[in-house]
Amino acid sequence: MTRIDDKFAALNAKGQKAFVTYVMAGDPNYETSLEIVKGLPAAGVDIIELGLPFTDPMADGGAIQLAAQRALGVGMTLEKTLQLAADFRKTDETTPIVLMGYYNPIYSRGVPKFLEEAKAAGIDGLIVVDLPPEEDSELCIPANKAGMNFIRLATPTTDDKRLPKVLQNTSGFLYYVSVNGTTGAAEANTDDVGPEVARIKSQTDIPVIVGFGINTPEKAEAVAKVSDGSVVGSAIVAKIGDGESVDDVLAFVKTLADGCHLG
Repeated sequence: MTRIDDKFAALNAKGQKAFVTYVMAGDPNYETSLEIVKGLPAAGVDIIELGLPFTDPMADGGAIQLAAQRALGVGMTLEKTLQLAADFRKTDETTPIVLMGYYNPIYSRGVPKFLEEAKAAGIDGLIVVDLPPEEDSELCIPANKAGMNFIRLATPTTDDKRLPKVLQNTSGFLYYVSVNGTTGAAEANTDDVGPEVARIKSQTDIPVIVGFGINTPEKAEAVAKVSDGSVVGSAIVAKIGDGESVDDVLAFVKTLADGCHLG
């Protein structure tokens, strides 16, 4: 059982859906980023996705691409991202952290070394968007053996033939991408999302969380009603990019969390 598993068990016991947020580590700088991350649980966040800055975030839209550039511009690295997680853990031992990013920095670090450091920093799960199930031996299986969840993405184009392969070795939760395209590119449509989530849940017992295209409390609530929870990233990252204060960012997050928890 990981912190992610424990969190879903606790939410299920309360009949509540999960609210998940994505923020880029080190955006706009280390200190402000850490302050935001530390404030997320009190704002209602159940699981934190911590973005690993990368030069070529191919699955991400403009808001997150710019966030990665800002973080890299102030010297953010994989090592510093893990340090940020470790600093968060000094005051919070229970909120799950999922490290989300791309394989290149992990590969460059070396998988055994990375997993040892990530575990020590308090990382509970990984989302590595450019590692398909055919490459499970690279990172997924070693991560599972190290006690971390490996979370896979499914999309509207993941048909019944492909779905079992996607679910293979996936744990913690499945991240359903509600729209074709990059993050922040379009809004989620619950009329489309609901049947897809039901189709996936007929094939697995793990929670199905929906992200991409969720940017208001109403949308977070609507998506949570037809899934196990909502993920918001670009809408939060955009406010950080606009230079809004930590308090204002967290107040916005709370409105989203409140909406999701109504779902």
